[in-house]
Amino acid sequence: MNTSSRHRGKTRPSTEATDFAGSFDSFRKQLDAELVSWLERKRDAVAAYAPDAVELVDALEALVTAGGKRLRPALVYHAYRGCGGADPAPAMSVALAVEFLHSYLLIHDDIMDHADVRRGVPAAHVRFGRLHRDHGWHGEADDYGEAVAILVGDLSHAYAVEAFSRALGATPRSARLRRVFFSMSEEVIAGQHLEMRVAMSRVAGERELARVLRLKSGAYSVERPVELGAVLAGAGDAELSKLRRYGAAVGEAFQLQDDILGVFGDLETVGKPVGGDVSEGKFTFLIFHTLRLAGPERGGIVERSLGKPDPSPEEIETVRDIIRGCGALDQVREMIEKRLDEAREALGELELRAEGRTFLEGLIGFLRERRR
Repeated sequence: MNTSSRHRGKTRPSTEATDFAGSFDSFRKQLDAELVSWLERKRDAVAAYAPDAVELVDALEALVTAGGKRLRPALVYHAYRGCGGADPAPAMSVALAVEFLHSYLLIHDDIMDHADVRRGVPAAHVRFGRLHRDHGWHGEADDYGEAVAILVGDLSHAYAVEAFSRALGATPRSARLRRVFFSMSEEVIAGQHLEMRVAMSRVAGERELARVLRLKSGAYSVERPVELGAVLAGAGDAELSKLRRYGAAVGEAFQLQDDILGVFGDLETVGKPVGGDVSEGKFTFLIFHTLRLAGPERGGIVERSLGKPDPSPEEIETVRDIIRGCGALDQVREMIEKRLDEAREALGELELRAEGRTFLEGLIGFLRERRR
């Protein structure tokens, strides 16, 4: 039975969904205020010693304020509260660190993927390439844009480390927190590398794709942020084990949904062009199952479309039709449901404070209905 059918036909949000949405929105507003305040202070500091470098801070702020789900920092905060954390200040510092880490990765990711748009606005390397052209400077505008965007990403990483360091002074669990945070940083980089290798070789099997899914999203997107909040709150080993199980399952479900949105989403809903993952040549479980199920002729059409610059809307729609028609889309949706069921089972074994439980439970329901 497809468990998603249990959630169809709702005419109004459940209480769980309403509580989750309210909690998430409240946290986002608080974090956004902290981010803007941080960047304002940094802009003033940079202006005092290198006025021209203020444009680096401005570019980072443009990305940060253009949107973003803020899921990872929200997980840090609500896992901390759920595990009994009382003082919000250290949790907010770690949440800031996680968001700056994510911004750093997004900026570099856009360069690697040759993506022109992020969150509906020009990517950082596009922004600085245009600046070069507008001023008529010497050299290649695109090279300059990419080089300066790398610096913006590096700056965001520096802010991540600084924000994380602020939290360490407030807790006796600093050694364990360091291990989790830097494991999170290393794992996602390894996952990105593996994803690029898989995209280039296109010979990956389920084991290799599962490793990418685990490192790039299962751990990075949910498991490690939840673990950071729980460790900061002083959670025990048994509690951490169950939270990691929850986090790995939800994180993988989240990435599998992103893979669907990367083909079936559009600029307005996901902040990336229609069929962006097709033109970028990403080899995901969605593509793996398509090539496995579609047959040589239709599978060949999909394979030839991967990584093709500027595919036409008709070509993208043909790929979508093949993915739907061969059953690959249903296969990935079943993978998502299986993971969300596992996450709910793991959460049911935990004793959590109400604020944290509301968010972690609500996230499962949110992902079942997610469209962006």
